[in-house]
Amino acid sequence: MKNLFSNIKGDAFGGITAGIVALPLALAFGVSSGLGPSAGLYGAIFISFFAALLGGTNTQISGPTAPMTAVSMVIIAGIIAANDGDVTKALPAILTVFLLAGLMQIGLGAIGLGKYIRYIPYPVVSGFMTAIGVIILVTQILPTLGYYPKEDAEYVERFKPQAEEVILENILKEEAAEDILVLEDFKETISRAEKITQADILKESQTLAAKNASGVLGAIKVLPRALQNINWLEVILALCTIFIIYGFKRITTKVPSTLVALVVMSAVAMIAKLDYRPIPEIPEGLPIPNLEIITEFKLSTITPYIFTALALSLLGAIDSLLTSIVADNMTKTKHKPNKELIGQGIGNSIAAVFGGIPGAGATIRTVVNINSGGKTRLSGMIAGLLLFSILMIPGLPNLASQIPAAVLAGILITVGIGVMDYKGLRAIPAMPKDIKLGPIKLSSEVMIMLVVLILSSVWDLVFAVGIGLVIASLMFMKKIGDLTAERSDVKSLKEQAWADESNFPVNLKEEVFVKHIKGPLFFGSTSDFQALAQQIPDTASTVVMRLDRMQYMDQSGLYAMEDMLQDLQKNDVQVLYVGLLKQPRYMMERIDIIPDFIPEEHIFDNFDDCMTWVRENVKDVV
Repeated sequence: MKNLFSNIKGDAFGGITAGIVALPLALAFGVSSGLGPSAGLYGAIFISFFAALLGGTNTQISGPTAPMTAVSMVIIAGIIAANDGDVTKALPAILTVFLLAGLMQIGLGAIGLGKYIRYIPYPVVSGFMTAIGVIILVTQILPTLGYYPKEDAEYVERFKPQAEEVILENILKEEAAEDILVLEDFKETISRAEKITQADILKESQTLAAKNASGVLGAIKVLPRALQNINWLEVILALCTIFIIYGFKRITTKVPSTLVALVVMSAVAMIAKLDYRPIPEIPEGLPIPNLEIITEFKLSTITPYIFTALALSLLGAIDSLLTSIVADNMTKTKHKPNKELIGQGIGNSIAAVFGGIPGAGATIRTVVNINSGGKTRLSGMIAGLLLFSILMIPGLPNLASQIPAAVLAGILITVGIGVMDYKGLRAIPAMPKDIKLGPIKLSSEVMIMLVVLILSSVWDLVFAVGIGLVIASLMFMKKIGDLTAERSDVKSLKEQAWADESNFPVNLKEEVFVKHIKGPLFFGSTSDFQALAQQIPDTASTVVMRLDRMQYMDQSGLYAMEDMLQDLQKNDVQVLYVGLLKQPRYMMERIDIIPDFIPEEHIFDNFDDCMTWVRENVKDVV
């Protein structure tokens, strides 16, 4: 902290510039999440300030990001749907999940897992980032066209029978919870059902319509209706926003083109008094803590989302630390990964308490900060304070609430295009085809990327990443197994003798066989090892196993060894070990291979000692 004010001018300019860039994105991510622009703004304020103050990357600018918003959007939609489509009713549970994710992030940093994030395979990250772009692009088609499913009366009408079924089911659940549900007498059920109004049915129908049209598949399903009900004003506003964002960059990059597009298009829409759809209202003044997180906490409400909260915290960790690496490369510094996770977790936890959506280190904003002169954590704190000041200036939040929703949709479309991993996509044709599925040859890395991309886009982001990690781990194990097996020799009993075996007794060649194991005995080589007993002829009474070069034995190799020794013991064949190393010996002692199968007197440090024992104890039967 002693160097916090060593670069005040550069940090001030960097922080202000990064804050300006963050403003339109924060509003857009908030609207996209389903909680409104204020949630995005609150998230940007608290995460930026506290992650900078307490994190481990001096130049990091944090706030809501595309990946974090995409996952948050799924969580929010699920909890809202479970609460009859009532955002107010669902909000405490939503923020509790976000708080839990922040606390988990603190825990990840506290136990030192930050340094292991780099082991996430690139194909998994690539597929996930491209999926985020696809999700944002597809889900923003509807607001760009000015189509909102829950406001389409004809579309909503389709869900009325299902809405009535859901309402009746809720009545029965309420009665069951109150212990008044009696199957022989539905008088109470009928009484409660009679109080249901058409407005209640309409509200539930709208909730179901919105849920059915959510996500990538939902947006695609209702796209034909959207195309039949295009609001051309909204389309023009969105397209002009996109044009300005990409066009203004060709003029200059010193002024954020996203902010220029936001200001220009909003000003045109307001001054011309166009009949556009504005974003939800942004409350003015100090953010207020949502104490319902504590007062209305129910473990049963968040239990289904614990794994999702963990995935959200891991995603935030990956997102932040990848940005930290970018910052390190630009500033020639070294970030502290575990401290960074703790700072991000504290920022996300505080943001959740005040109703903000979660976030992470933002690459573009961090790069802007560094290029504008930011060098210390003060720059990130200034970015947060700048956004906070917007809430405190009288009339400014109300003015921001007049921003057209289509303008933010246009901004998000450019975010979706930018977040995709084009490097990974371009590499698809060049990747080596190292696996076969029937007659088809494929690249394992491309397959992993496509699996994560497709499953993330159309199913579940969290499970998609999990499945991608499992496949990547299995592929890695197979590759390492194959490579190690190539270097490890456990195959043939008839092999070239080692230099110290030149004096092997010629008269005992039928009774004593020498076997060399060169390399680790692990899951990739056990099938070859298991054939050893079958290769030993009936004349053998003793097998000498040269283990000088068997540095490692895993559990698969351990049990393969045990099975072989059991088979040899049944045939009255004794086994001698030569040069047994520390790790394999430890493994064999744990399950009593030593001394049950191999007594201490049958373990020799060198081959000469072993041969001395053989000459004294093995007889030539010929």
